[in-house]
Formats: sequence, structure tokens, C-alpha cells
Amino acid sequence: MDQRIINLFDEYTHAPLSRKDFLERLAKLAGGTALALAALAVLEPGYAQAATVSTSADDLVLEDVTWPGDGGPVQGYLARPKGKKKRGAVVVIHENRGLTPHIKDVTRRVAQAGYLALGVDALSPLGGTPADEDKGRTLIGQLDPAKNLNNYLAALAYLRARPDSNGRTGCVGFCWGGGLSNQLAVHDPKLNAAVAYYGAQPKAEDVPQIKAALMLHYAGLDERIDAGIPAYEAALKANHTPYELFVYPNVNHAFNNDTSPARYNAEAAQLAWARTLKLFKDKLA
Repeated sequence: MDQRIINLFDEYTHAPLSRKDFLERLAKLAGGTALALAALAVLEPGYAQAATVSTSADDLVLEDVTWPGDGGPVQGYLARPKGKKKRGAVVVIHENRGLTPHIKDVTRRVAQAGYLALGVDALSPLGGTPADEDKGRTLIGQLDPAKNLNNYLAALAYLRARPDSNGRTGCVGFCWGGGLSNQLAVHDPKLNAAVAYYGAQPKAEDVPQIKAALMLHYAGLDERIDAGIPAYEAALKANHTPYELFVYPNVNHAFNNDTSPARYNAEAAQLAWARTLKLFKDKLA
């Protein structure tokens, strides 16, 4: 697909660009309305087709949970392996559309790898994640950043307090969630591991607060996010913060999201996921 179309879709999913304006610009790039709609079918998510772990998996326990947040209860999707073994716990942080079926599937993937996995619904204070992704993107922008951060810190505390937890915690976030994963590393000194997929970087002056082991995955074609890599890496090196940083060449932002065929890259996604699970095994098991 024309890289200009993928860049336009990235702008649409991250900037205040209306669907009407997006479709008009897409039609011009694609060469007509029919071709634009065909491109859109490849760009927009297909959740059912991409699910990799069934909601009826015999080896998992799945449940909706809540915990006290900043100003009210927060909702989440908890997936855990069956059995009484105490396990490390992972907060899964969604993209800027909320706790979608894709992120619930990622949560099940983490659980199937042997961890307590909690997909937090950041939109809980606003009524929860809507089915309409455009509305979800709008609601994300209405969240109070400080309260939202507190709700995720409370999620980590909730996991540590569970009787089936071994007390070690990690997080993994994607896009909007990747930036938040970096922020959890800054603000939670008890965090053992933080993985950020193509996420916004914290301020350099905040890096000394990071105690967790970091793993940072970036897409080689993601100019918007990649612009922040040099300053972040320089601060990490200056503060002797343990980190691994990987840039996957010739892949797009959201390369891990297998519900969007145009941006998903199986090779990069599988390699990044294997690296992520190795970090969790080293730090959480």
C-alpha cells in the first residue's frame, strides 16, 4: 500500500482529523471513492479474524474486575492461567481507542504465557470503551492525565495485592499505551519491567526515577515517534538505566496490531513479542 495512505491513516488515528476529512483525503490519494473504501477495509481493524487466543480457552480463567481508582472504580479484563501457582503480573495498556477486542486478545496472550494479565479500561471514568472507535479516540482526549496515571498505578497495586500474585509486576503498552508504559516506569519504583511499543518518550529529566528494566520497540517508518528516541536513549545511558531498544526497519507504527493488515508486520511482531516474553520471564517469573 502507498506509504502516503498509511501515513494519512496514522494521522487520522492520532490527530483531531474528522472522518469526513480523512475519507476525502484518502479518496484523493487512492484515486477515487471505491479505491479509498478498498484501502480502508485493509487499514481498519478486523477483530474476529485476528483473534489468536479463544475466549473459551481451556487453560485460562477470564473475568471482569474492578478496583478503586482516582475518583471512582476502574474496570479491567483479567486473564490468568488455571491453577493455584503464584505468578508474576502484567498490566496491558491499550492504544488510543480503549480496551478493544484486540487488546483483550493480547491480554489473553500474556496470560497464556504464564502471567496474571490485566487489560485496564482507561475509559472507565467516561463510561467504558465504546464500540465506535472514533468515539473512543475522542474520549481518550478527554481523560485527565494525572487521574489516568493514578488509575494505572492503582491497577499495579491491585495486582500486587492479589493472593495469586508473586508480587512482581510488569507492563506492556502499545501506541498511546506505549507512552503510558514509559510513564509507569517513571512513577512506580516497584515496577520490575516495562515494555513500550512505539510509545511517546518521557522527559529526559524524569529518567532518573526509572527503576524498572525497560524494553522499547520502535517502527523504522514511524517518524513521529522515532524523533524522540535520541534524547530518551541519551538520558537512559547517562543514568545507567537498564534498557533494550529495538528499531524494526521498514515497518510502520502499530506493526504489532494484527487486526490491521496494512500496518501489521508478522516478522517484526513475532520477534518483538518473543523479546517481550523473555524480559517478563527474566524479571517476573
